[in-house]
Amino acid sequence: MSQLVVNLALFAGLWAGMAWSLSVSYFLTLALSVPTAFIVIRLFIIQHDCGHGSFLRSQRAADIIGRCLGVLSLTPYSYWRKTHALHHATSGNLEHRGFGDINTLTLAEYRALSPWGRFQYRVYRHPLVLFLGGALLHFFLLHRLPVIVPRHWSRERRSILWTNLGIALFFTTGIVAVGAGKFFAIWLPYTIVSTCIGVWLFYVQHQFEPTYWEHDEHWQYSAAALEGSSYYVLPPVLQWLTGNIGLHHVHHLNPRIPNYRLQEALDAHPELARGVTHLTLRDSLKCIRLTLWDEDNKKLIPFPR
Repeated sequence: MSQLVVNLALFAGLWAGMAWSLSVSYFLTLALSVPTAFIVIRLFIIQHDCGHGSFLRSQRAADIIGRCLGVLSLTPYSYWRKTHALHHATSGNLEHRGFGDINTLTLAEYRALSPWGRFQYRVYRHPLVLFLGGALLHFFLLHRLPVIVPRHWSRERRSILWTNLGIALFFTTGIVAVGAGKFFAIWLPYTIVSTCIGVWLFYVQHQFEPTYWEHDEHWQYSAAALEGSSYYVLPPVLQWLTGNIGLHHVHHLNPRIPNYRLQEALDAHPELARGVTHLTLRDSLKCIRLTLWDEDNKKLIPFPR
């Protein structure tokens, strides 16, 4: 709980700092939006842990916290919890791609597409679309629409509607406090940065080489966790700012470990650092060009020329 209190205090302090900076220089406001965005990422990691049942002993309390944080992260809690559970249960399974994943086609599937279909997939996987336009579309619009989930997912549909109401109340409170112009001058920059960072982190956690994809009959949970989830080796400050989520192979192996104990778990079991894919910041940039799964050679490859 102390982690939540500290991060909420940091968020409130940075928000107040951005409001004050508007009277000095908007460039200072934009500069402050970056640390504010990372604190939003940390708050989302807490929401993420609440969904896994790892943040608090009381799941009821965790659900309340997760729903409230979903207003700041623009992520409906119950909807995300269900799709993310599906992601953990099927990550790296070629027969169960869909919810909670970056859309990834096999080379054979890509070649079977029409020219228009190939063009659409190429546009989708373009970095400007995936990490900027697509990220904003996903969080700003799609997360607001109950139709993105099956009709029989009634709890998840209600979660989307309640989150929308919470966002409306947050907007109303902020606009009354500082005015519409100032509110959106503060809210938009850190929200755009945080959504783009969030999509980038999720991308490099599973889109790298060598990685793991298998058909259902050969798929194994532990192999998918350790071989199909990266160990994103970040500088200590960035590891803290991203809530240790770079230790993603440990998280996928046991999602009941809270974010603040992932490093402790890795230190206690050093074998988890061996035989897994390590990514540095420089390495992760090379992952952008990996777009298709080559089933014959069992590796991610760029688009064919």
